[in-house]
Amino acid sequence: MTRRDPSDERSGETATLLVTCPDRTGLVAALAQTLYGHGANILDADQHTDPVAGQFFQRIRFETAGLHTDRLTLERAIAEVAERLSMRWRLTYAGATKRVAIFVSRYDHCLVDLLLRHRAGEIECEIAWVASNHDTLQPLVEQFGVAFHHILVTAQTKAEAEAAQLALIERSRIDLVVLARYMQILSPGFLEQCAADVINIHHSFLPAFVGGKPYRRAYERGVKLIGATAHYATADLDEGPIIEQDVMRCSHRDHVADLMRKGRDLEKLVLARAVRWHLQDRVLICGNKTVVFD
Repeated sequence: MTRRDPSDERSGETATLLVTCPDRTGLVAALAQTLYGHGANILDADQHTDPVAGQFFQRIRFETAGLHTDRLTLERAIAEVAERLSMRWRLTYAGATKRVAIFVSRYDHCLVDLLLRHRAGEIECEIAWVASNHDTLQPLVEQFGVAFHHILVTAQTKAEAEAAQLALIERSRIDLVVLARYMQILSPGFLEQCAADVINIHHSFLPAFVGGKPYRRAYERGVKLIGATAHYATADLDEGPIIEQDVMRCSHRDHVADLMRKGRDLEKLVLARAVRWHLQDRVLICGNKTVVFD
C-alpha cells in the first residue's frame, strides 16, 4: 500500500469504501485483495473493531485511475465479498459532488459559518438551497448566491410545510440536510420519508439538557462546562447517533446570555466538523453510536 499527499491526487480519480460487518479473521485481506485484483491502488486504510458489539469497521480510500475493469465490475466483486462476509458497504467516488440543503430559523451563526467555509473550499459539496420558517435571513443567503425558500411552519401548516420540504429534497436530489439551528421538530414521518441523511446541531453536551432552552437549564443547574453536539436526527428527539461534541468552561459569573455567547462558538465548530466528516465519508453508524475515522 502506498501513501501520497492528497494534493498530488488527480481530481475525481479516487473512491472511498466504507464497510461494517461482524468481526472475523481475514476481513482486511479479503477487501485488499479484491481491490488489488481490479487494479485499485490503496491510498490509505483505517479500521476499528468493537469487541463488545463484535463488529468490524473499515474505511479504504483508493485510486481508480489504474483500474483494469470498469466500475460496475469492481462493485460486483465487492458485493460478492460483502455477501460472503455479511458486510454492509458503501462506495463513493470523488467526482460525485454531494448536494446539501440547510434548514435554519432565526439564529444565523451556524448558517453563516457553513456558507463561509463552503466559499473558502473547506466544505466540499454543493449547497443547493437554504430553507427557513422565517424570511429574515433571505438577503444574507442570497449574498452567497444560494437559493432561499421561505416555508412557513405553524401547528396548522406543519404537515403541509414538511410535504413541501420533502418535495424540494427529492426534486433537488439532496444527499444531506443540515439543521443549522432549525427550531422546529421534524416529525417521524418526515424523517422516515426523507431520502437524505439529516444532521442536527444541539446546543448542549448530550445527553445532558435534551430538548428546549438548554442554556437556561445549564445556568439553573450551575454547570462548569457547556457543550454542543452534532448528531444524526432520528424520530427520538436529540437521541440520534452522535458525530461530534465539544465543551467550554464556564463559571458562576456566567449568566444565560454569557452561556449562549460561548455556546454559539462551539455550535459552529462542532457542526462544521460533523458536516465535513460526513461529506468525506468518514462516519459509520453502529446502532445508536458512530465510528468516525480520522
